[in-house]
Amino acid sequence: MIKVAVIEDDLPTSQQLKEWILATRPDIVVDQWFSRDEAEAAVAREDYALVTLDIELGRERNAGVAIINAINKGGRGTPVLVVSAMPAAIYRSIMKALDAWDYLQKTTFEEGDFTDTFLEILRATRDRSATKTETGNAELALDPLRQNSPLWRGQRVNLPLTAQRILATLYERRGEVVSYDELFQVVKSGRNRDNIRKHISTIREAFRELDDSFERIENIPMRGFRWSDQIK
Repeated sequence: MIKVAVIEDDLPTSQQLKEWILATRPDIVVDQWFSRDEAEAAVAREDYALVTLDIELGRERNAGVAIINAINKGGRGTPVLVVSAMPAAIYRSIMKALDAWDYLQKTTFEEGDFTDTFLEILRATRDRSATKTETGNAELALDPLRQNSPLWRGQRVNLPLTAQRILATLYERRGEVVSYDELFQVVKSGRNRDNIRKHISTIREAFRELDDSFERIENIPMRGFRWSDQIK
């Protein structure tokens, strides 16, 4: 049985998120919590596959930060999706520093954005243990939950979240051409070829800061990109 928690003090918003979750995965059990105290007790007691929470609960402006800290102290590695009205430009980096998976700003996303992110987290949670085993001795080690930076030969690769998603997609299908259309499904916005090329450039530059001979990402003209394990 998969259990998730929706921590949101606004009842209509809480109900909407629950309905979106159940419309996508009716087999999931959704617990709803409306205050910091009951939420902290729940995350300490339950082994949730995912927690979605608001930053501000009632009169506590940063209640969500306290709950994330409580989740981190619990040691289960529970992924957190923050859904808040607080400005994303300010709070996304803060939540990333607290190891939250992603940040969605209320009124700026639609049901599909939420469910896509939600399902991505569940898939990553399911695959995390297997991936750790598979990449234990690999040159590139990826954390499916994006809570830790990728490691290239033991060194951290400093990449923003979208670039991490693109890197993971290329690496999971290494040796194959990943088309532009497929990469469009990975990014949240800017679904055009120029934007994808900019992300690829960011990835290459980050790797070359650690390894100036890095040439693993190949440009396949008119088609897309490919990760190659062959050293040329």
